[in-house]
Amino acid sequence: MNATVEGSNGNTPNASGRENRGDSLIGWGIAATTASKVTTAGPRLSSKEIKDVVAALRVAADEAVDHVQRITQLEAAAGLRNSPVLVVDRATWAQATIESFRTMLSPSLRRLWDAKGDTMSAGSLAVSSAVSGTELGVITGFLSGNVLGQFDPFSGTNGRLLLVAPNIVTIERELVVEPADFRLWVCLHEQTHRVQFAAAPWLQGHLQENIEKLTGGLLDSPDDLVDRLKNAARMATEAFKGRNSSSASSSKSGEVLPSQSTLMSALQTPEERAVLSHVTAVMSLLEGHANVVMDAIDASIVPSVKTIRRRFDDRGKNRTSLEKFIRRVLGLDAKMRQYQDGQKFVQHAVDAMGMDGFNVVWAGPENLPTEHELHNPQEWVERMRAAS
Repeated sequence: MNATVEGSNGNTPNASGRENRGDSLIGWGIAATTASKVTTAGPRLSSKEIKDVVAALRVAADEAVDHVQRITQLEAAAGLRNSPVLVVDRATWAQATIESFRTMLSPSLRRLWDAKGDTMSAGSLAVSSAVSGTELGVITGFLSGNVLGQFDPFSGTNGRLLLVAPNIVTIERELVVEPADFRLWVCLHEQTHRVQFAAAPWLQGHLQENIEKLTGGLLDSPDDLVDRLKNAARMATEAFKGRNSSSASSSKSGEVLPSQSTLMSALQTPEERAVLSHVTAVMSLLEGHANVVMDAIDASIVPSVKTIRRRFDDRGKNRTSLEKFIRRVLGLDAKMRQYQDGQKFVQHAVDAMGMDGFNVVWAGPENLPTEHELHNPQEWVERMRAAS
């Protein structure tokens, strides 16, 4: 299940060839090494079993393309096989994710270095780089055991699709479902993400810009970072106790939105919280749309699709308190809510407008739902109808 992921541990030059000294603020090599130590191997498989799983996942990924095109009715999906499909193990996924973080954070780190780099001693730089790299490696290593697949739009010209073979095998065995059905079901979700970015070529840059605003705002304000982290620690304690944060703000209609009650909101200014709300809505849209596609496949293609969904949704009911705490702190529960909230939004919009009508969402950033609209989908439907 091993695969090679391109990348380096040195400083990254920008488009003009100038070295990005900001890269030294995070120990990327330490992150990769730490992740490889934290990551577990997954189920034991013979060499033949590994080859069979890899081959089967590649077939499933290819088969999913035409199904996604038929369900989404997006022209961009027709025969879309323009980005590499990598079947990887957990350690390779972790390495790929660290490289993706590096790409996303590069502009913010460059700005921080230009503003603060000359004031940092070599000793403090080395310590902070090692600490940040270790933390990133630990988190990524833990997450590597929970991800089935991922489309990375920030890699190369057309992104890349990663399927984490040991995790897929682990879950299909845990659920006691037909492997071929489960693998195609997973690939339907991930291939939908590839189609989304092909149908909306502006989306990758839009997300990059907003992610830079979030990370840049945090990194550009290191002086009050300690206070922000103290607030984060308090919220983590409340998450462990299962309480809602009393500091969570509410939307114009009075409801507390998911992005305003998460751990990350403790690290944001009011302006950055607005960006976080937007990014939350976009990610929920993408995940919900992919869920609608994977569940729209009928039993003639995935005979056990209803069984898979029921058992998959029931998985988390028996987690320990420690597991639940870790998932809250790392945002995994928020990720699952994105799937659920986004799916409700997309299904409502498709029911109201038809799939072709819903597809106006990919026309431009102005058609994306707000986080409020995500939880009140009829308002988005009415806004789109008024604009047409």
